[in-house]
Amino acid sequence: MKISGAITALATPMKVDGSLDFTSLEKLIEFQISEGIDALVAVGTTGESATVDVNEHLEIVSFFIEISKGRVPIIAGTGANSTKEAIELTEEARVLGADAALLVSPYYNKPTQEGLFQHFSKIAEAVDLPQIIYNVPSRTASNIEVDTVKRLCSIKNIIGIKDATGDMDIFEDLKKQCSLEIDSGNFAIYSGDDETSFDFISRGGHGTISVTSNILPKLVSEMYEAAKNNSHSGKDLNERLSKINKLLFLESNPIPVKFALNSMGIIDKGIRLPLTWLDEKFHQDIQNELNNLKLI
Repeated sequence: MKISGAITALATPMKVDGSLDFTSLEKLIEFQISEGIDALVAVGTTGESATVDVNEHLEIVSFFIEISKGRVPIIAGTGANSTKEAIELTEEARVLGADAALLVSPYYNKPTQEGLFQHFSKIAEAVDLPQIIYNVPSRTASNIEVDTVKRLCSIKNIIGIKDATGDMDIFEDLKKQCSLEIDSGNFAIYSGDDETSFDFISRGGHGTISVTSNILPKLVSEMYEAAKNNSHSGKDLNERLSKINKLLFLESNPIPVKFALNSMGIIDKGIRLPLTWLDEKFHQDIQNELNNLKLI
């Protein structure tokens, strides 16, 4: 399966008591699809994968699939710092009908590059589902080096990498080292950093897995198309996104984007500890920009 374009790493709506809010989740999914988003990630970092239990995790993935009804691909976040657990979650997502899996680099236990290679290759071997590996060293403390990606990109079921480093040199190196698989349509590189996604796509990136598109799916989709086609409108669209891209990372994701979605009337004020609601000192800055963008 080829997945490209503007992809939202969707927040998981919760009620004030922290329980899952499926009514708001349906509203959020429908908003995304109606605004032209190309695919959705369920229960990734933005979806608070770290604080939902396994049953909730699978219930959310199943709900995404049920509500989307095949209108957009659903990518299930199934990463774990245990290879066994990642295999089990990925297989469950396959059985539920997910179109692909997003697998974050193992966090906290800091595997070697050989450990990372074996982790991702074992999952790909065990589960017949398209898989996107996810490099976000600022969160995981384990960087998937380009040489390791080169070994992984030709393995069956590994269809791409989400690179959240924001480093264009790394992106260019990935393109070079995985060129055969990219040129044959078997491997894609996705931006995982909203601030640099325009440059990333302009240079040949295949998509953006975005936080900002939670609140601006249409604008992020338009930016992707303009960047891909080297349209003159691309820079203007990127400029419109530049301030909110920064504001949505004033605190750890998904804290600011949940505040923004709540300000827009889409979700309640629910978030799970150890994450807390956005510090009041940042409220006005975000709401002012939401107003500028005509979102509130």
